[in-house]
Amino acid sequence: MPKCVLAYSGGLDTSVILGWLIEKGYDVIAVYVDLGQPCEDREATLAKARTCGASEAFIVDVREELCRDFAFPVMQWQARYENTYLLGTSIARPLISKVCVKIAHQVGATVFAHGATGKGNDQCRFQLAAEAIDPAIKVLAPWRIPEFRQRFPGRTELLQFCETKNIPVKASHSKPYSSDENCLHTSYEAGQLEDLTTDGFALVDFGMTVSPQQAPDAIETLRIDFVSGIPVQVNGRSLVAHEVVLALNEIGGRNGIGRTDIVENRLVGMKSRGVYEAPGMTLLYEAHRLVEQMTLDRDLVHLRDQLSPEVAESVYYGFWYCAKMDALLAFIRNAQMPVTGTVELNLYKGNIFVKSRQSPESLYDAAIASMEGGGSYDQSDAEGFLRILGLPLRVQGQVRPREQT
Repeated sequence: MPKCVLAYSGGLDTSVILGWLIEKGYDVIAVYVDLGQPCEDREATLAKARTCGASEAFIVDVREELCRDFAFPVMQWQARYENTYLLGTSIARPLISKVCVKIAHQVGATVFAHGATGKGNDQCRFQLAAEAIDPAIKVLAPWRIPEFRQRFPGRTELLQFCETKNIPVKASHSKPYSSDENCLHTSYEAGQLEDLTTDGFALVDFGMTVSPQQAPDAIETLRIDFVSGIPVQVNGRSLVAHEVVLALNEIGGRNGIGRTDIVENRLVGMKSRGVYEAPGMTLLYEAHRLVEQMTLDRDLVHLRDQLSPEVAESVYYGFWYCAKMDALLAFIRNAQMPVTGTVELNLYKGNIFVKSRQSPESLYDAAIASMEGGGSYDQSDAEGFLRILGLPLRVQGQVRPREQT
């Protein structure tokens, strides 16, 4: 009997897939990857997997690795897919694949199965990561198999299968959208959100944030300390990576920080609408940017900003384990060495205002920048500087005079 590792969430789809794989003759090992999903009973999920017929069930806590080794480097790149999306789901998928492939090796499995559909981005992220780690692994995606789709064309058939197989599911009406969550963010899509005239902020029952209108009427001041681009303290408390994110989720969430609603371009070619909330990561992106403004020189920041969309696309498309990404991650580790400092932010009803910033690595020299006299900058030097800078323009103007209007 071939062994198959299934990325198992405990939801309706992966519970049905688990039963279906057993029907197909697989010995299924269920793996729940703990990414900090709130409001989920981990042990109950493992027990359900065994009840559904899994020969083994594992839970693997990767919250710290997710934040430290995946989310923070992407944040250091200031990478946003299509200038908006902070990539919370995209970042997690290669780590899920890494965990599942590792367990496949431990238990002697040759197949890795997942519940992503054939229309979305997650199928790409799971498969590209798994095959990069182990080119010999077989990736099985039931939603891409016509036989599976014909048998389960809708929710009714999925529920009927669970009833027949005695698979426990929560009897509830389908929500008007679907959601995916981890400690970095929660995403909402599909259902009524597919109608672009629907007010996503009014429809979604957000789990991490209050609305800006419901946020406190008073400013809350927040302090974040960075060492070499890594956040290490929140309001004076030293925290490890995932604790930083959790603390900032709470602070940002109660102040209505981090909600977005975008229409994005999936890798498979279609446009889709996503509503997201990422309070902690939104605060980190802004605080990190403010420390960089003090500590990194112009040309390095501009180069980083040119490459940032490449990083965002690589993460969004699922190319985490590839030569280009290896090089980009090595670059940002080096570039972030001087990004050390402290930022104070004022939070108010969904808004983030900088209150103060300081750094022992600051390149800001008030004496040089001041409009007052003094400092080592001699304004007379600008005369020759501009004569040299403007030389090509003067030559072109003589050879090809521009029409005067």
